[in-house]
Amino acid sequence: MTESTVAQRVTRTGILLALMLFAIVPLLSMFTTALAEPGSTPRGLTWPGDPHWHNFVDAWSSANFLALFRSSILIVVGVVPATVVMATAAGYALAQLNVPFGKVIYGLLVVGLTLPFEALITPLYYDLQSMGLLGSRFAIVLPLIGLLMPFGVFWMRAHFLGIEPALTEAAKVDGATGWQTFRRIHLPLATSAWSALAVLFFLASWNQYLLPLVLVDDPSKRTVAGGLGAFQGQHGTDVVLLCAGSLLIMLPSLVIFLIFQRNFVRALMQGAVK
Repeated sequence: MTESTVAQRVTRTGILLALMLFAIVPLLSMFTTALAEPGSTPRGLTWPGDPHWHNFVDAWSSANFLALFRSSILIVVGVVPATVVMATAAGYALAQLNVPFGKVIYGLLVVGLTLPFEALITPLYYDLQSMGLLGSRFAIVLPLIGLLMPFGVFWMRAHFLGIEPALTEAAKVDGATGWQTFRRIHLPLATSAWSALAVLFFLASWNQYLLPLVLVDDPSKRTVAGGLGAFQGQHGTDVVLLCAGSLLIMLPSLVIFLIFQRNFVRALMQGAVK
């Protein structure tokens, strides 16, 4: 092993350790703060002498997290499956089928990637008000499906473009229809891509803050991230409870990512190899 190779490995390891510390230290600081005495203001990354585990229970009951978690789950169930299914079908159509005006449609979707949520919140408010959906969970689900679709189609189209044409030709020779080719060949091969997309859409829906805050008046119908705003208003000076509540909100996202991290990394690596 040459000196240059050793130096490169040491450099890469040092960069990875620095990035790991950059991500983990804030979480550890929030965790130790959440265990401190209620009403105190801990400083730095120090383990409390008497950990107050009941702070998580107090934050859970004070912010009514049970209702918020239930509402978030309903919103995620309404957004993620529908968006993943439509994005997968649209991405396959734009990549493998001769869709009329396919390039124009794809160009419009790419333009949609550049539109921030903040720029659309006002017209969305009045559109949903005219439809009678303002204040309901549909006011969150329907806009989220539309706002997430451009990225979903972009992601899945990039995957299907990398598929070998020989697979499709072999399926045609065997007498498979277009639907059978998609369902039995291309869709199973795209498991890593669409499962990684589902994780991203789960995170985007679960952590959605602005849309629930503006479009829904009832706090119990918002996401947990949207409910954090009301919780912060009540306990903005109690750093301990605020950290405990924030960790409760982050926990499902961390669990989902840890469960599906292999699919997520596999999808990214497939794109890198192609």
